[in-house]
Amino acid sequence: MTYARAGDGIRLHYEAFGRRNGPPVLMVQGLGTDKHGWDLQRIALAPRYRTIALDNRGAGRSDKPFGTYSLEQMADDAIAVLDHAGVESAHVIGASMGGAISQVIALKYPDRVRSLTLACTACRHHPWRRELLSDWASMATERGMGAMAGEAARWVIGPRSFRRVWPMLGWFGPLALGRPAHAFVAQVRAILATDDSLADELHNLTMATLILVGNQDILTPRGDSEELAERIPGAELVVISGAAHGLMIEHASTFNRLLLDFLGRTEKALQAARSTSAPASVAS
Repeated sequence: MTYARAGDGIRLHYEAFGRRNGPPVLMVQGLGTDKHGWDLQRIALAPRYRTIALDNRGAGRSDKPFGTYSLEQMADDAIAVLDHAGVESAHVIGASMGGAISQVIALKYPDRVRSLTLACTACRHHPWRRELLSDWASMATERGMGAMAGEAARWVIGPRSFRRVWPMLGWFGPLALGRPAHAFVAQVRAILATDDSLADELHNLTMATLILVGNQDILTPRGDSEELAERIPGAELVVISGAAHGLMIEHASTFNRLLLDFLGRTEKALQAARSTSAPASVAS
């Protein structure tokens, strides 16, 4: 089992999977979710890429300290994981809260980001979402993670997929009962404490960016992704029909096809750019 150390000494669990010498892909999951939220993507990417999926602090096998978390701190955690894995730069993929963390990574550490994929995420708060997340935090504290998970699931899984997908999502099922409420609440507070000024910095991003959203997503609706696409120069926006917030599981085949196409095009462009910028050899 592989662990990196954060700047404050917190242990961060991650797992590398796939082609050892393939281009690295860093995968950052959302609120309360661990690396297994990416399992269907890791399998699809494995033949071509080296995937590095981490558990954010407060989730999975990473430490779950009491106290205050921040998205910037979790972005720094992700870089500590890349450092421990010996990765100079990676394609960064973030979902939901992980998408917000990935935006911070791209802004704070642009040289470490080969490309950016933002799924079911946003760059600003809405009053109704602030209230919803606060309610989830209160429910987790007062009634337990099981009660909170049951309520949150209906915001994450589309109605057509609920019965089919529910058994696959450990975050909402029995595993949620074993996750401490204090860590979940700390992640919620980290989201709520993030300044909306993040959105005003996105025009500075220069890496290739793909934005994915489901047209049935009610937690981070299509408008959030449209705003991201407007703010990030050259960003590609793809709306997946019939998908909700858990689109990487509900519509994994479509999600993976779009992701593989984007990563393939981006990696090819990066290799071409490196070849062009390489100094010409001098004939003897």
